[in-house]
Amino acid sequence: TLADGLAVPTVGPRAFALARKVVDELVIVDEESIAQAILRLLELERGVVEGGGASSLAALLGNGLSHLKGKDVVLILCGGNIDPTVLGRVIEHALVADGRLTRFQVVISDRPGGLARLTETIASSGASIKQIVHERAFASADVSTVEVDCVVETRDHEHSRGVIRALTAAGFACRRLAKFAINEV
Repeated sequence: TLADGLAVPTVGPRAFALARKVVDELVIVDEESIAQAILRLLELERGVVEGGGASSLAALLGNGLSHLKGKDVVLILCGGNIDPTVLGRVIEHALVADGRLTRFQVVISDRPGGLARLTETIASSGASIKQIVHERAFASADVSTVEVDCVVETRDHEHSRGVIRALTAAGFACRRLAKFAINEV
């Protein structure tokens, strides 16, 4: 888990007795919310916080504390002990969860200009190409086409859907590839 500092098999008796007196509510947050909280803190506050320390923001960003909307709320953030390689993966997972990183597969003509037409369509939709991979050997039996896996940066989920719509409207056979699970971090 991203919040490995909070993942204990049981709560100690002293900690439970103390918390029982001062805690009004307990909220469970998922890994995706924690990753998004880490990203928000990085982007908005320029702070690096580990998963356990970002869990209070994760609870607030999720729907578990909607009754606090419009109220003054103080979040306790702690712990910057996050491995840089894990942080990089967390950022990418959070971008996927935000719809700001999208992966899809497109079938294009395997003739000169086929890839250029694809990239022009993506660019005209306002997305930025992060990665393109051609797949010829394991693609369909039609040797005049090639499958291309694309990863693009977008503004949000709606923009991601707009990119797919633009590709489909341009005549490309396109399908969105499933996002990776956050617990793969």
